[in-house]
Amino acid sequence: MLLLALDTATPAVTVALHDGSRVLAESRQVDARRHGELLLPAVDRVLAEAGRTLDAVSDIVVGVGPGPYTGLRVGLVTAATFGAALDVPVHGLCSLDGLAYAAGLTEPFVVATDARRKEVYWARYGDARTRLTEPAVDRPADLADQMAGVPAVGAGALLYASVFTGVRREGPEHQSAGALAALAAEKLAAGTEFLPAQPLYLRRPDAQVPANYKVVTPT
Repeated sequence: MLLLALDTATPAVTVALHDGSRVLAESRQVDARRHGELLLPAVDRVLAEAGRTLDAVSDIVVGVGPGPYTGLRVGLVTAATFGAALDVPVHGLCSLDGLAYAAGLTEPFVVATDARRKEVYWARYGDARTRLTEPAVDRPADLADQMAGVPAVGAGALLYASVFTGVRREGPEHQSAGALAALAAEKLAAGTEFLPAQPLYLRRPDAQVPANYKVVTPT
């Protein structure tokens, strides 16, 4: 087994190789505006560091979000392209699950990432491997009563610490493809189903056609 894991659902562009028992190499660069520019060089970098070639990859693992439209689609399109070119399966995982796994908590907690527009993507977990709720997007103020004192990790929880008052500042802030790959390796070994490699946007993309837009065709 050689898993190539990648995630671009958050500002972190992250890639890792996992051999089924450990992470062989990992790259993570935090830059919300350069997902497309940074992803493929990161793949090359982890392959070189691990001393492996792309054709040795047996499975692709990709974070499916939730995340902003532009960044998220970079990872998903890249994963689909690698899967088709290598003729290997592409496994989708909720990106929040990777952060939860990296947190390693054994008690109930919340993962929250920055959704922009003064909102967060979030979900509740029973422990590091067990998500209790479907991912959601909300304004932090609307969650204040639910989140008071609840352990929380992620960039969204740090950004809105007045709402996520139980935020664990030592916990993971950004996604780790290494954690995502380790979680995927456990799921493959257990025969657990994955999500389709399709995006979890949870809301409409930022770019919209103007309401009064008129199509002009030649006469």
